[in-house]
Formats: sequence, structure tokens, C-alpha cells
Amino acid sequence: MPKRPAIKELFHFTDRRNLPSIRDLGGLYSYALLGEMGIEIPAPGGNDWSRDADSSKGMDRYVHLCFRDSHPMEYRARQDGRIVSSIFLKIHTDVLQIDGVKFTPDVSNKAGVELCSVREAMDIIDFGMIESGWKDYNDPEIQARLQAVEKYEILVPDHVPPHLILNLPNG
Repeated sequence: MPKRPAIKELFHFTDRRNLPSIRDLGGLYSYALLGEMGIEIPAPGGNDWSRDADSSKGMDRYVHLCFRDSHPMEYRARQDGRIVSSIFLKIHTDVLQIDGVKFTPDVSNKAGVELCSVREAMDIIDFGMIESGWKDYNDPEIQARLQAVEKYEILVPDHVPPHLILNLPNG
């Protein structure tokens, strides 16, 4: 069996206005856990619809990560003004070792999208697109593969500790 390329890092997008809270609280927390702790996010990326959809599917119990430093939801959040100054936090792949981590091959709160284990994901992930970073937008096949990869999600139950956030700015 050929060796699969390694995933070098994962990403979590947020507004820079959220960075002090991330530092003060000690990492990234699921939306549900933040609510239980009575913490309001200064600049949430999701709109009411996406938060309701997350809650109805139990996706609010996870910290959402992506495979590339671009994501369609981040783009929409910037266009809608929910995110003013975005940053993609780099997350160490050791996060994949946390108990209960899941993968979805599309936006996790979308109807019909199933959760699977990280092990099962290894047969689904388009490693070629993650590794290559191809940007040949003139090739419809490459464009379709890139768009699919940008919707992949890694879901971490409850919390990503700060030592796994590789680029959390101090200021």
C-alpha cells in the first residue's frame, strides 16, 4: 500500500478581535461549551442560521478545523461583516490524537453530511489537493477538487489546548 502524504497542519479561522479571549481562556472552545461557561464570543464567525444548524446536529459541541488557510464560511463571514480582520490559526496535527475527533467531507452542519472517524477519513481525503496547493483555476476538475477540500472539517470535541495552536499572536 502506498504511503499517504502527511497532513502538516490544520487551521481554525477567527476574527482577530477574538484572540484575547482565546489566550485568556486557554485555547479554542466549542460554541456549546462557551455558552455553558457564560462566555460570549466578541466576533462570532457563524450567523444565527449556522449556529442553529450546528446546535440541531450537535456540531456546536466541536471546535471546527479545516485543512487549508481558506474556507467558504470565512469568506462569507467577511462579506457579511461578521469577521472584520480574519486570521487562520495553525493547529498542530497532534490534535488528531484527541479522543473523539471526527471528520466530515463537507461542511458539517449541511444536511446529509455524515461524521466519520479520522481513520475512516484517510480513505476519503484528497491528499493530492492538500499537498499540492494547486491553483490552476482554469482546470474545472482541479477547481472542483479544491472546492471540495476547502469544505472538509476536522471536529475536535470541546477544546483545542493552546499548546496546539502554533501561531497565536501575543498582541
